[in-house]
Amino acid sequence: MKDLNIPGTQSTPAITTDAAAGVLVMRGDSYPENSFELFGPVIEWVESYLQGQAAPLSLELELLYLNTSSIKSVMDIFDVLEAAHRNGRSVSVTWFYDKRNERVGELAEEFKEDCSFPFSVVGRE
Repeated sequence: MKDLNIPGTQSTPAITTDAAAGVLVMRGDSYPENSFELFGPVIEWVESYLQGQAAPLSLELELLYLNTSSIKSVMDIFDVLEAAHRNGRSVSVTWFYDKRNERVGELAEEFKEDCSFPFSVVGRE
């Protein structure tokens, strides 16, 4: 399975995957002009991983700012994880945020409420 390595920019997060370790990492701001263009390959990777692997999948997020279309794309990823979890797959999310940015922490908590899979929201100093 081909891993993703999408470099971050001023308006897009760095996105890396490691299929061998079962990890997807997204870090940075997310307000791309076309969020489907950015997140489409990520959603495809998650779906392919979950179809082709039996191993757990862990998402590590450190998203500092998300625009509306990015929030929708992240929700789409979580929907894929939720379906996999309901089918017995081991999936989890850890969302790191800066404690000085309460808005992001609150957003992560809102996402967590809609998910039944393990979802940690971790504030950092």
